Amino acid sequence: MERWQGRVALVTGASAGIGAAIAYQLQDAGLTVIGVARRAEKISAAVEAARQEAAKRGRVSLGRASQPGELHCVKCDVSNEQDVIDAFRWAKRNVGGVDILVNNAAVLGEHKLADAPTAEWKKILDINVLGLSICTREAVQQMRSRGIGDGHIIHIGGISSHSSPGAYACSMYFASKHAVRVLTEGLRKELVAAKSRIRITEICPGNVKTDIWSGLTSMTSDQVYKEFPYLEAEDVADTVLYVISAPAHVQIHDIIVRPVGEVW
Repeated sequence: MERWQGRVALVTGASAGIGAAIAYQLQDAGLTVIGVARRAEKISAAVEAARQEAAKRGRVSLGRASQPGELHCVKCDVSNEQDVIDAFRWAKRNVGGVDILVNNAAVLGEHKLADAPTAEWKKILDINVLGLSICTREAVQQMRSRGIGDGHIIHIGGISSHSSPGAYACSMYFASKHAVRVLTEGLRKELVAAKSRIRITEICPGNVKTDIWSGLTSMTSDQVYKEFPYLEAEDVADTVLYVISAPAHVQIHDIIVRPVGEVW
């Protein structure tokens, strides 16, 4: 992790859950972290709370540096293209630009294909697919313009990238995560064709204890965590650090991380 110390990572959806855990682990590893979210005022407290909760469970950041990096909180709705453009401009103007992008922001929706409002589908696609794609485009273009040859793009997908919706009315959400998997491979091939050394990875967690399940109507979050095994957010953050710490010639392209005993 030493080569990443002092460099810049932008994490979307950093105001809660997996995003907050990734932000604190990257910060503890010595990176300058730009946490972006619609609720930028919540990012700093969420990141510290994630750090403290992990410490209570006896977890420490992987690759912990002697000197932690800075955390910058920037307001950005990833479904708004201008917000994303402005966030990357902020990064270039204030900290020199982005070396790592973690596309974490996502929304879950339980909406039937037979009768759901179009606006609900659009919300999922605008955040999970188009927002991710716009962030990726801006990051790659910024890396190229700065001559960054070893940048890294990380998509937080999900086990839904590799499976079907089953009994739940989450088809559009699953479709969005399948799209993330295709976009991961598409970008890899684009970068290979361009002879770029920028790496692209999709991390696909199983059930993670976050507030994303609040989007369900068929069961509560408490029911989900009572009935099914789950990962903690820092388990996903550990995986991010594992991926970026691989030697520069190694690309970990698609990785599934499940809780033991998961039945999905």
